[in-house]
Amino acid sequence: MQKKCTFYIVRHGETEWNLKGFYQGQKDSSLTANGIQQAKDVSQKLKNIKFAAAFSSDLLRAKQTAEIIVLEHKMIVETKKILRERNYGRLEGTSIAKAQQELKDTFRKFGDLSADIRFKTPLIDGSETDEKIATRLATFIRETSVAYPGKSVLVVCHGGIMRAFLIHMGFAPKEEMRALAIENGGYFVLESDGVDFFIKETVGVHKGEMV
Repeated sequence: MQKKCTFYIVRHGETEWNLKGFYQGQKDSSLTANGIQQAKDVSQKLKNIKFAAAFSSDLLRAKQTAEIIVLEHKMIVETKKILRERNYGRLEGTSIAKAQQELKDTFRKFGDLSADIRFKTPLIDGSETDEKIATRLATFIRETSVAYPGKSVLVVCHGGIMRAFLIHMGFAPKEEMRALAIENGGYFVLESDGVDFFIKETVGVHKGEMV
């Protein structure tokens, strides 16, 4: 039996677009001063973990967060495109509130779908589904588990992909994992043997409430 790899999967710190309420997706926005502090706080929480490797999405906000977390470990962060946030298509860089108003019929019809159908359906043409982004993260975890059996690995990515993965795992129904249910700097600890996944701990992950 292969030894389990332990993953610390972290959401990036707060960004300028988080503050403005914009869809970020695969476009980028720098960390705010608060976002930098959030990354430092995570670094302190995880300072005693001996990471064998550190990975992040190739988007700036995730890479910045990861580099702060492992600064004292003197590690190099390896970036992976597979860890990117959801592609939101034409919504990227636009106001969430404005889009919900201008596309209210689209949002209403999407919201009326059953949870299972919503998981497999893009919100708009050109956007990625929850199923697709959850599969991306699951694939990365399985492949990395095989490479680092018995080791601890840091992964810094994004709220959307983390949330979709947790729903995919059955951690909570979609109705209990709202869009902002993972705080900036929130994380979960997961073990995997390359086949199965086991959630061991969550920090800053909220079910059934907005944060």
